[in-house]
Amino acid sequence: MAVTFSDLHTEQGVKSVEDHLTGKTYISGDQLSVDDVKVYAAVSEKPSDAFPNASKWYDCVASHLAKSFPGKAVGVSIGGSAAQPEAPATAAADEDDDDMDLFGDETEEEKKAAEEREAAKKDTKKPKESGKSSVLMEVKPWDDETDMKKLEACVRSVEMPGLLWGASKLVPVGYGIKKLTIMLTIVDDLVSPDNLIEDYLTCEPNNEYIQSVDIVAFNKI
Repeated sequence: MAVTFSDLHTEQGVKSVEDHLTGKTYISGDQLSVDDVKVYAAVSEKPSDAFPNASKWYDCVASHLAKSFPGKAVGVSIGGSAAQPEAPATAAADEDDDDMDLFGDETEEEKKAAEEREAAKKDTKKPKESGKSSVLMEVKPWDDETDMKKLEACVRSVEMPGLLWGASKLVPVGYGIKKLTIMLTIVDDLVSPDNLIEDYLTCEPNNEYIQSVDIVAFNKI
């Protein structure tokens, strides 16, 4: 519901603001609004200590205005009767009521600081990614009768977090025997190549096809 004040250039008018602000910080709601600007513009000077609510409110609005308009003021005097300034101030506030918010928008510095704080929070929550390595392995069968397709299937059947199998090919060794060369990418903190060979590739049941595994190349990514 709209609140009406009149004769705010008089002591009686200021008293109506004083009474309205009992138990309140602002004219409307719990945040500074255009209503506060309207009333502030109509009050000719800071209310005396006889009006503690109005005086405290006046200082609060003045403080916010000073932040929004940081230029140095030298003071101005407006001629005419004391009651006249209220009308243009109210009209101007009405026109800009929907699209002007002197205090709701952050400055560029405040926005940047807020973004940096949010980014810092996300960085602390996000776990740091471990380094990765690219590994080339040679997998050797028992003999020329070993089914190399099943051998490769055994190798690729090993799955664990941080392990990604890549391209592979069969390379002739001699006497009809071929070996499997295969690329893999590992997350260093999650996968140990030595454990991968000893605990998975060359143990049962994979050792039915795999005789041995050698690391040919190891490169940090």
